[in-house]
Amino acid sequence: MDAVPYLAGISAILALGLAFFFYRLVKSAPPGNDRMVHLMTEIQSGARAFLKQEYTWVAGFVVIMAVLIPLLTGVALSFVSYILGAVLSAGAGYVGMTVATMANARTTQAATEGPAKALPLAFRGGAVMGFSVAGLSLLGLALTYLLFVEWLSVDDPFEIFTAFGLGASSIALFSRVGGGIYTKAADVGADLVGKVEAGIPEDDPRNPATIADNVGDNVGDVAGMGADLFESYSGSIIAPIALTAFSFAVIEETQATGDAIAASGVGLAQLMFPLAVAFVGMLAAIVGSFAVRGSAQGDVKSLSRQLHMGTNVAMGLTVIGTILVGLWFFTGDDFENWWGLPISVIGGLAVGWAIGKVAEIWTSDHYAPVRKIAQQAETGPATTVLSGISAGMVSVAASVILIGAGVLVAYWGGQQTLLGDDTANGIYGIAVAAIGMLATTGVVVSVDAYGPIADNAGGIAEMSELDPEVREVTDALDSLGNTTAAIAKGFAVGSAALTALALFKTFEWALRLEDPSFSLSLNVGEVDVFIGLFLGAMLPFLFAALTIDAVGRAANKMIEEVRRQFREIPGLREGAEGVNPDSARCVAISTQASLREMLVPGALAVAVPLILGFIDVDTLGGFLAGALVTGFALAIFMANAGGAWDNAKKHIEAGAHGGKGSEPHKAAVVGDTVGDPFKDTSGPSMNILIKVMTIVSLVFASAFV
Repeated sequence: MDAVPYLAGISAILALGLAFFFYRLVKSAPPGNDRMVHLMTEIQSGARAFLKQEYTWVAGFVVIMAVLIPLLTGVALSFVSYILGAVLSAGAGYVGMTVATMANARTTQAATEGPAKALPLAFRGGAVMGFSVAGLSLLGLALTYLLFVEWLSVDDPFEIFTAFGLGASSIALFSRVGGGIYTKAADVGADLVGKVEAGIPEDDPRNPATIADNVGDNVGDVAGMGADLFESYSGSIIAPIALTAFSFAVIEETQATGDAIAASGVGLAQLMFPLAVAFVGMLAAIVGSFAVRGSAQGDVKSLSRQLHMGTNVAMGLTVIGTILVGLWFFTGDDFENWWGLPISVIGGLAVGWAIGKVAEIWTSDHYAPVRKIAQQAETGPATTVLSGISAGMVSVAASVILIGAGVLVAYWGGQQTLLGDDTANGIYGIAVAAIGMLATTGVVVSVDAYGPIADNAGGIAEMSELDPEVREVTDALDSLGNTTAAIAKGFAVGSAALTALALFKTFEWALRLEDPSFSLSLNVGEVDVFIGLFLGAMLPFLFAALTIDAVGRAANKMIEEVRRQFREIPGLREGAEGVNPDSARCVAISTQASLREMLVPGALAVAVPLILGFIDVDTLGGFLAGALVTGFALAIFMANAGGAWDNAKKHIEAGAHGGKGSEPHKAAVVGDTVGDPFKDTSGPSMNILIKVMTIVSLVFASAFV
């Protein structure tokens, strides 16, 4: 078992090697004609400029937190792992964005030869992001564990280890919020003025906001999403390790048993099992990435089958590997049934897949919910919006039932393998189920990041005025990308619920470690817990409102700028030769607005649990519980409602209900505009919000008691 951290680190290096291999493949593909190369360069420049400014702003927050953590907790070296988590998360986002902006024009050029060429290229561009995220995260965690726990044997090594997760969460929160505000401000401005008011196609070169929209796809849906999944993956591994470490440390304090973890094969197995599952999942994802090939047919169904092949292969191999790890770790007198914890992991994997399937059913135009929204567009924007809200809410019910079933299976699995405290064992089972959901992160993120690349490819095809058949290919790829994005969000938010529960229990153990007589109360009959519960239930709604308002304000500036250019630049609306829009002005508007608007929601997520923790820990406990429940429900609702509106619009644009330019199409564009901040700003931020508040509480637990 002692070799497991080294094996995990080696698998992470292999993943990074694969990312470099895919980078070389993408770079070697032809980027197209001069116009396509120019557009690609413009998008790259805008995305790099935004990320440089965003990371400069966030660096200030990281420095403040790096000072506060050791100052308030007394764990001096925790700032090292905190900064490492933040730097690796930012690095993964930057690498993924760089390659995605390189892959867009190349995917457009490949689309001239058909979907069989375009699909694998877009996927490989996304795979650079996927395996950079998974590889850097696992490598960082393995090195942090080896350095502080094994090589240096420092005091409080697991307090240092958990700070890595807070660093990753800090970058993820601001990247998701800032990138989400940027992309949706540009998208809303481009759609409402371009498609609805001016009556020009999406991504038309006459539209000044088109370049900003394409930049936004990369900074929000690639860099922001990558930081999100980096944080989710890191948190899912940290939670069961920290849970084990803090629980055994409490046993050591209260029973004076010596070094409890070192003396117990049970403790060592529980520490190593999450890293072993991550190792297995990483190898499975690497193999699965080679299973994605093109489809000559070009229809969305066949493309979907090819794209999901990689995920399915990776999941199957992970199941086999997890069973073998269970046999290796949990046979012997110290354990009851070796198969219990593997069932927990496999159950988490199955539930993650099922939540993704729910997302597909509610966001793909192959199923009734999206077709119903498209039909409702015939009676105007109001019924379109109502139908989308309803679909999103129903999908919450299905996802909650799945999470409930997954929690029960995982809890039972933990009890079947581990001896002793049934509750603690069950919570450990839930914690490792979250790793099951994200074990194949490399290929899951690859499939997700593929979507923005396909979207950009369509924009470049339109702006380059290529043959309409090329746009048909990229539209098919893009439509599938909306569904794959919703599936990845399902994995992320499902794991967030399980990880947050495990981190919450770890928070309780950390409080007891500081004061063995302490007992965290979650009795809603206690007034402080009751108040905390309602405060927690409120915060996700407030957070969503702040981010949606931020998109609205930024979009308003964008709309006014696009209208001004159409009004003041002669010949722009008519497409006169030699007349070009001022795209740089629109890029600057989105950049400035998103950076300014991301600060308040981001700071709120960190400040509120700290304030409550110093006032009353039981209130903080109720607060975290309330935020977990409402945050999960809002995340699912917003992601699926937004995806459904978007694909209802695309369904109409494909020719249904009057096609492009019809009144139903205009109604669907309004619905899509409402859904944009739902699915790409507020919704995806919820799972980060849940875990940021929980891990902040855990890292600062020693300061609260």
